[in-house]
Amino acid sequence: MNLAIFFDPLPEELVPAGAPATVLAGAISAFTGGTFPDWRAADLALIGLDEWRGSAAGEPAGHGANAVRGQLYQLQKSSSPCRLADLGNLRPGLTLEDTYQRLREIIAALLEQGTVAILLGGSHDLDYGQFLAYETLERAISFATVDARVDMAEPDGSGAAPEDTHLRRMLLHAPSFLFNFSQLAHQQYLVAPDVLAALEKLHFETLRVGQIRDDIRQAEPLLRQADFVSFDVAAVRWQDAPGYQPANPFGLTNEEAAKLAWYAGCNDQLTSFGLYGYRPNHDPHGLAAMVQATMLWYFVEGYYYRRREIDFRGPTFLRYAAGLHGPVRYTQSHPGGPTDEEEEDGPDRIVFYKSRQTDRWWMEVVNLTGNARRIVPCSYQDYLRAAQGDVPHRWILTQALLG
Repeated sequence: MNLAIFFDPLPEELVPAGAPATVLAGAISAFTGGTFPDWRAADLALIGLDEWRGSAAGEPAGHGANAVRGQLYQLQKSSSPCRLADLGNLRPGLTLEDTYQRLREIIAALLEQGTVAILLGGSHDLDYGQFLAYETLERAISFATVDARVDMAEPDGSGAAPEDTHLRRMLLHAPSFLFNFSQLAHQQYLVAPDVLAALEKLHFETLRVGQIRDDIRQAEPLLRQADFVSFDVAAVRWQDAPGYQPANPFGLTNEEAAKLAWYAGCNDQLTSFGLYGYRPNHDPHGLAAMVQATMLWYFVEGYYYRRREIDFRGPTFLRYAAGLHGPVRYTQSHPGGPTDEEEEDGPDRIVFYKSRQTDRWWMEVVNLTGNARRIVPCSYQDYLRAAQGDVPHRWILTQALLG
C-alpha cells in the first residue's frame, strides 16, 4: 500500500539534516519532501493530524502536531534502538467521514505490518478512525480512553459535535468487535450519572482521576489489556498543559500523564496510541507541547522496555491458585503443560500468573459454562483479595463479558 499519497511532508526545520545522533531528530526517518520513510521497517510510525471538523470550537491557529514535534525531536535519545518513522501530516478527506476512513486504512496497513501507530493532534473524535482499523483484525479487541469527560452525548438532534459523541459511536458500533473498554481519569462532576451507570451496566471499568492520584498503579492493568489507547490532552490539568479549551484547573499532573504513557508503551499487545486535542494558540510558552513531547518520549521508551510476556506456561512465570481455602503457590518453571498439582484446581479457585521479570500479574477467568477462557491483566491487590476468599471485582466483570 502506498501510504505516501495520504501525507504532506514536514517542514525541514523540524528535523534538520545533520542533527546529533544523541537526539531523536538524528535517529528518526522523517518525510520532509524527499523519499517517504520505510514504515514497514519501522517499529513505530508517527502520524500528524490537523483535522478539526469534529470540534464545536473549530480549527485552532497553528499546527499542533508540528509544535509537539519541535519539542520531541530535541529530546535526548536513550541507549535503546529507535526505529521511528515520521510519516508527516495526514491530508484531511473531503469530509470528516473520509478522514476517519483514511485513518482506518492507514492504521490497518500498519497493524498488518506490525508497526505501532502514534497519532498526534486533531480533535478527539479522530479516535473513531483509529478504532475502525481494528475491525480488520476479525477478533474481539479492548481499548482504553484517558479523558476528563466521557464523550457519550446523544448524536441525533442534540447539536453535539462529533468530539462529544465519538465514544458512544464506538461502543455501539455494529457489528461489534469490542470485548472490553476502560475509561480513565474522568472527573465525576463533569460526567452525567446516567453515563457512568451505562458503563457499569455494560461491565466496563472506570477509574476516576482521584483514584489515579491515590494510587496510579491501579491504571496499569487497565492500560495493559488495551489494543489501543486514546488520550485527550484535556485530561491533564490546565496549569500543567495549557493547550485546550475550556480550561480545567483539575486533572492529571504532567508526571501522571507521562506515567500513563509509559504504561501504555510497555503493553505488549498495544498497537496504536493517540494523543488528541492540543490547541497551540492556547499554549504561548510551549508548555503543553513539551508535556506531550515528554509523554511520547516515555511511550517510546516503554515500547522498547516490552518483555513479550505472552507465554504464561513459560519459565518466566509463577503460577498461583487462590480461593475459598486460602492461597496455594505453584512455581511454573517448565515449558510444557500443567503439573499434577495444577490439574487439581477446582471451581472454587482462581488462577493467577506473576511475571518473574516485571512483577506484573494476570488472572485467568473461565466462564461458568467452561467454554470460554481469558487471561486478563490484574494487580497484586486482586490476588490478595482472592487469597482472602473474596472474588475480585475484575474477575466478576470479565466473567460477565465472557457470557
